[in-house]
Amino acid sequence: MRIIEVGPRDGLQNESVPVPTEVKSRFVSALFQAGLKEIEVTSFVSPKWVPQLGDAAELLAMLEPGPITSVLVPNQKGLERALECGVKRIALFTAASDAFTQRNINMTVRQSLDVFKGLAESFRAAQPDGWIRGYVSTAWECPYAGRIAMTQTVSVATELIAMGVNEVSIGDTIGVAAPTEVKALTKLLLAEIPAEKLAMHFHDTRGTAIANVAASYELGIRAFDSSASGLGGCPYAKGAGGNLATEDLIYFLEREGIATGVNQLKLAQASLEVLSTLGKVPTAKAQIAALAAASEQ
Repeated sequence: MRIIEVGPRDGLQNESVPVPTEVKSRFVSALFQAGLKEIEVTSFVSPKWVPQLGDAAELLAMLEPGPITSVLVPNQKGLERALECGVKRIALFTAASDAFTQRNINMTVRQSLDVFKGLAESFRAAQPDGWIRGYVSTAWECPYAGRIAMTQTVSVATELIAMGVNEVSIGDTIGVAAPTEVKALTKLLLAEIPAEKLAMHFHDTRGTAIANVAASYELGIRAFDSSASGLGGCPYAKGAGGNLATEDLIYFLEREGIATGVNQLKLAQASLEVLSTLGKVPTAKAQIAALAAASEQ
């Protein structure tokens, strides 16, 4: 079982209140101390477009050794900046919908795949042992184009695998999918891609994220993205709710008898400083319950 914590990147990218680099560094450290091993920490996107992540290089320099960290790389310039920092694990971001990628990265899906093929080749040349993840957003439905043909999602995912990415993360960007739909797409994906090269990225907009985890787990998926305290959503998808909360995911898995190695109280506490900085309070159900139980002891 692999949990890929995306809170420091996906969780903060569309927050307008600046989070100091030192707070982000302590956030990553706290997540690792709680037992999370894989953490997507930032993005080398232009500070003009995502000011919150403009301190990517500074943050990486502050991080202590320990967790397996990765960064999102949107283009060649971002890749060059990441390589200058010695990054060995990157993520590339596209979608199954042209309407979404055009509004998000100003490219069609086809154009994005062509660009990412070049980025993957450049990264491999610089880091032969490096690791690449590919994101496929709007896998089930797009906020602009509506339902997406499952064959289109499979096509994008298989092309990413063909260009040499190590893993593809399938995203329910606006949180609309239900278990039956998740199973249908997962079966199609598994017919083309080994389970160990697939991860699922669910949003909990309509409360179906945990049910969708269960559905894909039943079919052999063993890697899931989540965000501490459910931070984040999608700045390009109006109405998109937060990511699946890591606390809720860990609680569910542990109660199902699936060991995660994560300390649930430490995890519940890991995001508190960030939430305070943002002027927010915990909203993840398992997080609230863990904090309440601790306060009673």
